[in-house]
Amino acid sequence: MRSAPPPASETGLRRVEQIMGMPISIDVRDAGIEPAALERAFAWLRFVDETFSTYRDDSEVSRLACGELALDDAHPEVRYVLGRCEQLRRETGGYFDARGTGRGPLDPSGLVKGWSVDRAARILEIAGACNYLVNAGGDIRLRGRPAPGARWRVGIQHPIVRDRLAAVIEADDLAIATSGEYERGAHILDPHTGEAPTGVLSVTVVGPDLATADAYATAAFAMGEDGPRWTARLAPYEAMTILADERVLLTGGFPAVDDEGS
Repeated sequence: MRSAPPPASETGLRRVEQIMGMPISIDVRDAGIEPAALERAFAWLRFVDETFSTYRDDSEVSRLACGELALDDAHPEVRYVLGRCEQLRRETGGYFDARGTGRGPLDPSGLVKGWSVDRAARILEIAGACNYLVNAGGDIRLRGRPAPGARWRVGIQHPIVRDRLAAVIEADDLAIATSGEYERGAHILDPHTGEAPTGVLSVTVVGPDLATADAYATAAFAMGEDGPRWTARLAPYEAMTILADERVLLTGGFPAVDDEGS
């Protein structure tokens, strides 16, 4: 005999899992959402990891990269993601490239994380969630309010000083993505030169879609000092760029409400 599923929470649901090599947390503040909604969202994220991981020899992306799988035979979601990567490569002048320098191995991770979180958020919404925050290693999709009369507040970590925030964002419907060196070092390269960009420490992009915001942040960081001029033309996406001398450049609509670094 199977036991009954746990009842819907009266105060919301919170859960963290290690997926894609990072902690992914879901915080739902709506009362009455069934715990099965979180399980569906995390099951989707695990499927994405199994399908797109470049660290698993049996993933479809790895099999595509080594020629074991033809693109026409790949999962429809894989074909969609690679098609969107190509659109973004053209849109960013090649600064966002799923093949790194254009000659490297296939790696659509720069889009996959944000895209998968967008879809997880949609799974929550279908289940009735209107107030939630999904955080995948610092890239965030949020909606609604954490409590009546309050807005979500998200701190953007300073790229050099670990215990300092560069800014705080208040929002009730937003995607937030940051690219920079942080703990991983110089892992973002200018695809045109194969070299790490200079003159910039981090780029945060906010907007309606996390997948696009993540790709734009990666591209703008790869542009180095030319990034701020490019991000100024991305409305409805807005950007915060921290330069190597720690100057902070904001586009006109960037929703920073507080500078914790001052």
